[in-house]
Amino acid sequence: MKKPSVAIIGLKGLPAFGGAATVGENVMAQLKDQFNFTVYAVDSHTNKHGNMGGFYQHVFKSFPIKKLNILVYYFKSAMHCLFFGNYNVVHLHHIDGAFMLPFLRLRFRVVVTAHAQPQVAEKWPAYAKSLFVISEKIVFWLANEITTVAEPLQQLYSKLSGRKVHYVPNGIDATLTPSSEPVGHSDYILFAAGRIIPLKGLHFVLSALKKMDYKGKFLVLGDLEQMPSYKEEILKLADGLNVEFLGLVKDKQKLLRYIKDAKLFIFPSYSENMSIMLLEVASMQAPLICSDIPENKVIFGEDEVLFFESSNVEDLKEKIEYALNNPEDMMGRAHKALDTLKENYLWDKITARYAELFKKQT
Repeated sequence: MKKPSVAIIGLKGLPAFGGAATVGENVMAQLKDQFNFTVYAVDSHTNKHGNMGGFYQHVFKSFPIKKLNILVYYFKSAMHCLFFGNYNVVHLHHIDGAFMLPFLRLRFRVVVTAHAQPQVAEKWPAYAKSLFVISEKIVFWLANEITTVAEPLQQLYSKLSGRKVHYVPNGIDATLTPSSEPVGHSDYILFAAGRIIPLKGLHFVLSALKKMDYKGKFLVLGDLEQMPSYKEEILKLADGLNVEFLGLVKDKQKLLRYIKDAKLFIFPSYSENMSIMLLEVASMQAPLICSDIPENKVIFGEDEVLFFESSNVEDLKEKIEYALNNPEDMMGRAHKALDTLKENYLWDKITARYAELFKKQT
């Protein structure tokens, strides 16, 4: 029997180095024997075109005006689907591509996965945030199936839309291992994010370390160029601390090595959905301090990670001091977090839910 064909729009390019792309990559890896996948990508995010061992990647040229690049990418992807695609289902990742749903629905049934509410991010101007709200309404109206990666967002969307919204959590690949190559650093606290923007909370960590008069090494991984004004704020806060900004680490095994070798990982986001990074930290059994936002507390409990009151610098300072003074307790929590991860958040269990939704629409 011929396998159903699924077009994937919104990942922008594989191999993955961002949260949503990691989700898509793992879903396809687990379901490649059941479906034929075609990924629509753009060369600002990848240079790999053609068969990729489980899926085919079609790469468009990037648009010369950077601010319009992703908008044009969505448009090209939808038009290619409409005029050249022979798919049973389209899987659209991200709410911001919803403006293409009226076109896609002319020929296809569409599953939409919301990875976040983009309008909560400070980086977007007011007009963009208004467009994201409209995009949500389009999804509620036209998507055949809606999934979210976070339970609080699923509850919100169910209430706003008056329809069934599926909660399909993110997961972790149990076969992932850290690089055997040393990273050249030791005895460090670690912060890592793909895009370093205010909601990721790096400024809270720097402020807490200053309050402690911390002299140890603090490593920061991630793209600090997203918001120039925030970059300036971060560099000012870092003055006087032993901080190294190492940029975005795209190599997954190298990133995992940084996490594995950290004496403490701090996850201070005050707005998240379900963070792949949080799961990756737990998979490496790194001692973990994280904000007490609902999206984190539905994943791990008090005996698995050390929570601090979100946005509270004084409380974060106290929790860092506790973690550094009680390494055995922190490692005990890390072991329990790994057990929870293996029980609830492995991709080979989670992707069956996507398979059900795809088959339902074919």
